[in-house]
Amino acid sequence: MDEASGQNIDGEAPVAETVVETEGATVTENAELERTLGLSGGLAIGIGTMIGAGIFVFPGLAAGRAGPAAAASFAIGAVIALLVALPASELATAMPKSGGGYYFISRGLGALAGAVVGLSLWFGLVFATAFYLVGFGFYAVDALGLAGVAAGEGLVIPIALLVGAGFTVLNVTGTENAAKLQNGVVALLLAILGVFLTFGVLDAVGVVGRPTAPERFAPFGPFPVLSTAALVFTSYLGFAQVATVAGEMKAPGRNLPLAMVGSVLVVGVLYVATIFVATSAIGSEALGRLGETAMVEVGGELLGPAGALAIVFGGLLATMSSANASVLSTSRAIYAVSKDALLPRRASRINLRYGTPHVALGLAGGPILALTATGQVEILAEVASFLHLVMYGLMCVALIALRRDEPEWYDPDFRVPGYPAVPVVGAVASFALIGFMQRLSQVVGLAIMAATAGWYFYYAGDVKLKGAL
Repeated sequence: MDEASGQNIDGEAPVAETVVETEGATVTENAELERTLGLSGGLAIGIGTMIGAGIFVFPGLAAGRAGPAAAASFAIGAVIALLVALPASELATAMPKSGGGYYFISRGLGALAGAVVGLSLWFGLVFATAFYLVGFGFYAVDALGLAGVAAGEGLVIPIALLVGAGFTVLNVTGTENAAKLQNGVVALLLAILGVFLTFGVLDAVGVVGRPTAPERFAPFGPFPVLSTAALVFTSYLGFAQVATVAGEMKAPGRNLPLAMVGSVLVVGVLYVATIFVATSAIGSEALGRLGETAMVEVGGELLGPAGALAIVFGGLLATMSSANASVLSTSRAIYAVSKDALLPRRASRINLRYGTPHVALGLAGGPILALTATGQVEILAEVASFLHLVMYGLMCVALIALRRDEPEWYDPDFRVPGYPAVPVVGAVASFALIGFMQRLSQVVGLAIMAATAGWYFYYAGDVKLKGAL
C-alpha cells in the first residue's frame, strides 16, 4: 500500500507502520496485539463509550424543543449512526490501524481531506468534552443542594474547570488509571439506569404510580424534531471507537459489524426509553423548564428522594465518564495526525515517566478549559456533532471511492450489505443533519474546517497520504 510520502515545512515525513495480520494477532513494528476481544467485548466498548452525559443532560433540553417527539429525535440519531456503522466496519477490517475515521479518510480521499477531518476531530472532541464538563458542573451544584449546601449556578463553571484540569492530569499520569476509572463508572451507570428505566416504564404504562394525561406527540411540528436530532447526535459520538480495536478482535469480519450495530441499537433504545419515561413522569413542558438537570426531578417524581439522589449520582458519573473518555480520545487524535506529519512531531512526544502523550494531552486540555468557561451547553454540543457528522459522512464517501477503484491492498473481512445505497444514504443523512443546526454552530464548524484546511496548505501541503487507488 503506497500510502504516505512528502514532508511538512519542518522536514518531517509521515511515519509508515507495517501491519501483518494473522488469525491470532495483529503485528505492528511496535507491538503484537493478540486477538482477544469477542463480540461481548466489542459491545462493551461501544456501549461504554456512548452511555454518558447525553442521557442525563439532554432530556430537558430536547423535550423543551420538540416535546414528547424528542424520543423520535434520538431515534433519528440512532438510524444515522447505524447507516455509518456498517461502512465504518468495512473500512476497519480493511485497515485495522489506530486512528479510526481519520485514517480511513486520509487513505481513501487523500491528505487534505484527512487533515481537515483529523484536525477537526481534535476540535470536535474538545467541544464535546467541554459540553460534558459543563453538564457535570450543573449536576455537581444539584448534588451540593441535596446535601444541604446552598450553591447557585454561579459555581457551575468553576467546578467544571476544576474537574477538567483534574482529568487532564489523570490522563498524563497513565492511561491504565483512566481506563480503570472508566470501566467502573460505566458498570455503575448501567445499574442505575436499569433500575430507573424498569420502574419508569412500569409507571408510564400504568402498572405502578398514578395515571398521567397523554400529551400531543409533536406539539411544535416536524422541524424542531430534526433540529433536536442535530443537537442530541452528540449522544452517539464514539460508536466508531469500536473500529479502533479491529486489530484485537476475534473473527473481525463477523464480530466488528455486530458490535458496532448492536451497541448503537442498545444505546438508541435506552435513550428513547429515557425520553418516554421522562415525558410520561412530569411532562415535556416541565422538563424543558428544568433544563440540564431535569432528570433529577424525574427521579424524584418516580422514586422519591432516593430516586433524585440516584439520578444526581448517575448524572455525575455519566458526565465524568464522558469527559474523561473524551480527554483521552482528543489526545490520541492529535497523536495520529502528528505521526502523519500534519502537525509538528513534538505533539506526539511520549512522556518517559508515564508513557503517555503529554504534549497532546496539553493541546487537548487547554482548549477544553477555554471552551468550558463559555458555559454554552447547546452550542458546544452542536459544534461537536457538526464536526463528527462531517467525519462520518466523509467515511461513507471514502468507502465509495475505495470500492470504485478497488486497489490491490483493499481486502476487508466484511463488506457492507446493500452497497452502494447504504453508504450513499449514510453520507447524505450525515451532511443533511448539519442543515438543521443553529446558524452560530454552523458558522463555528465551517470556520474550524476552513482553518484546518489553511493549516494543511501552510504546513503540510507536500504530504501525501492517499493509498494507491
